[in-house]
Amino acid sequence: MWSILMDFKLWISFFLFWIIFSCNKTPKKAKQLEGFAMGTSYNIQFEAETIEDEVQKGIDSLFYLLNKSLSTYLPQSDISKINRGDSTVVVDNHFRAVFEKATEVWKASGGYFDPTVGALVNAYGFGPETYINILSSDQLDSLLKLTGWQKVKLRDDGTVHKEFPSIYIDFNALAKGYVVDQLGVFLQQLGALNYMVEIGGEIVAKGKSPKTQKVWKIAIDDPRQRKVRQFLQTLILQDQALASSGNYRKYRVDPITGKRYVHSINPLTGSAQKTNILSTSVKAPDCMTADAWATALMVLPLEEGRVLIENFPHMEALWTVAKDDEFRVVESNKW
Repeated sequence: MWSILMDFKLWISFFLFWIIFSCNKTPKKAKQLEGFAMGTSYNIQFEAETIEDEVQKGIDSLFYLLNKSLSTYLPQSDISKINRGDSTVVVDNHFRAVFEKATEVWKASGGYFDPTVGALVNAYGFGPETYINILSSDQLDSLLKLTGWQKVKLRDDGTVHKEFPSIYIDFNALAKGYVVDQLGVFLQQLGALNYMVEIGGEIVAKGKSPKTQKVWKIAIDDPRQRKVRQFLQTLILQDQALASSGNYRKYRVDPITGKRYVHSINPLTGSAQKTNILSTSVKAPDCMTADAWATALMVLPLEEGRVLIENFPHMEALWTVAKDDEFRVVESNKW
């Protein structure tokens, strides 16, 4: 089942919130940069012998370069041109890296992770206040022709072939994680061994906090909170990445049973189905992998997703699941 995540990345920073425990004195080398990019906020902390303004210029250049390749919101980006049917676009190495990761997770998830599912999402009319559109069998058959990652190929010459020109590719479910990773690489090239990069709740953390000289600690919001902010748990993140997806703010209540649920799309059948998985968090060695799998686990059946994650030695996951009026937390064995 494919969960509706287009809007989630805009508010997911409210789901995750990093905590840096203060100390009496901040080392002179500790630096922090904040801003707005990719439709959300970012926060970067690092320790390096360099001028912050120069680092900011490098960060801005990276955002520009990666958006030009991967952003579906920019009409002249490479992915937007490809989505309009331009088969002459030669993609860069960033596009290739994200494409290959998407293919890897698509295969490993048995097709539940699928960057071509956007046509179905739009047709069903998903949204927090809307009813799900009922599609006829003819409509569903037409949309399924435009769904399926196996219908998209990246040629050796760097051009993209789509089985049907109208197939729409959307990398939003993992591109932000890739950008986080690339910003981390940039900081390492500057000599930073201790840093944290966070974009809209997607995080990579290396070494220790320059402010505290302690390991990075991350707090995950509790979906049950109302006016007072509460946390499910606080995690140590050391040379790891963390990403989350969630739709607990977009649940519906079944008028007959009173149970909470959200709708998801099964990309294999095209059907809209109910699921009680409200959020997922994934720890992995890199943020693009964590980002992609956080999305995949939102749409995979819970036990099936749990088995998959536990077969990967360097990944861990946490789910929050609706149960009547309560939430329960499910963790992989290594979490």
